[in-house]
Amino acid sequence: MLKRQLPLFPSQPDDPKDINRKTPLGATFDLFRAYLGQEGKSEHTVKAFLADMTLLAEHTGAETPVAQYTTTNLNEFLHWMEFGRGVPCSRKTYARRVTSIKVYFKWLKQIGAIPHDPAQAVLQRSGPAPLSQVISREEEKSAILVAQGMKKGDDHDYRPEFLLLLLLETGIKKSEAGRLTAQDFDRSNPERPVVLIKHKSKNVYKERRIEVSARLVEVLDDYLAQYHPKEAVFTCTTRNLEYILTDIGEQAEIPFKLSFEVMRWTCAVRDYRAGMEEEAIREKLGLSRTSWYETSAKIKRLSTQLDEQAVH
Repeated sequence: MLKRQLPLFPSQPDDPKDINRKTPLGATFDLFRAYLGQEGKSEHTVKAFLADMTLLAEHTGAETPVAQYTTTNLNEFLHWMEFGRGVPCSRKTYARRVTSIKVYFKWLKQIGAIPHDPAQAVLQRSGPAPLSQVISREEEKSAILVAQGMKKGDDHDYRPEFLLLLLLETGIKKSEAGRLTAQDFDRSNPERPVVLIKHKSKNVYKERRIEVSARLVEVLDDYLAQYHPKEAVFTCTTRNLEYILTDIGEQAEIPFKLSFEVMRWTCAVRDYRAGMEEEAIREKLGLSRTSWYETSAKIKRLSTQLDEQAVH
C-alpha cells in the first residue's frame, strides 16, 4: 500500500485573508502568483518574480514565517546572492530581484499579513550602472553594408538588413520585436509610415506609434516576399535574432558585441543628437517618467562619449 505524500505546508492558505504573521514564506507563493496575474504582469515577469522568491526561500528556508523577515536579513540575502552564491549576478538581474522582494512584501503589507514592510528600505546596489555601448555613424554604415551582403544559401538574405534597420530606427526591445506582425506597419501615409508597438499593462492594451523610413518598409516587403511569415514578422526565435546581430557586428569589426540593448541605446542617442525632444524620445522608447530621469542622463553621457571618441 502506497503512502500518501504529505504536503510541505499542511495549512496552505486558500485565500490572501488566510495569510498571517506565522504563515511560512513558501506557502504564500501560489497566492502571490495569482496576485501578479491579477495585476496584469506578463507570464515572463510572473515566472521571474516567483523564481526570485524561490531563491529567497532556498536561502532562508521556505518554512520561515513571513513576519520574521527584516530589512537586515533581506539585505544579507541580496549580499549573498551578489557576492556569496558563486553565480554571476548582473545589475539587471540584481535590480529585478530587489523589485521582486519589494513587490512581494508590499503585497503582504497591503493584505494585512504583516504590520510592517521590511523591503521598503532594502538596500539598492551602490554606484551607477555602467554605460552601454553605442555604435558610431561609421560603424552603423559598416554594419548596414555587412547586413546587405548576407546570404541565405545562394540568395541575398533580407532578414539581417531588416532587423538592423528596424532596431536603428525604432529602438524597440527584443520582446517587442518578437511580437511584431506585418499588420503592425501602418502604410496609410506612404511618406510617413508608422510601426505600432503594442503591449499590455494591468489588463489595459496600449500602443505607441513610431515613424519609420520608406526604406525600412521597402526592405520589409522584400523580407516578407522571401520568408512569408504567417503571424509574427520574424519566423525565428528572438535568440536567433541576437545571433544575427552578433554576426553583423563581428563581420563589421565593431569592437563590442552587437545586441538589442546596444541598438536600443544607439537609437536613443541618434534621436537625441538629431534634436528630437526628450519627451518624444521617452515616449518612443515606452519609458515611464520615473525611469526617464536616469535614462536621459545616460543618453547625454553616451552622446558626449561619441564626441570624445571622434576627437581621438
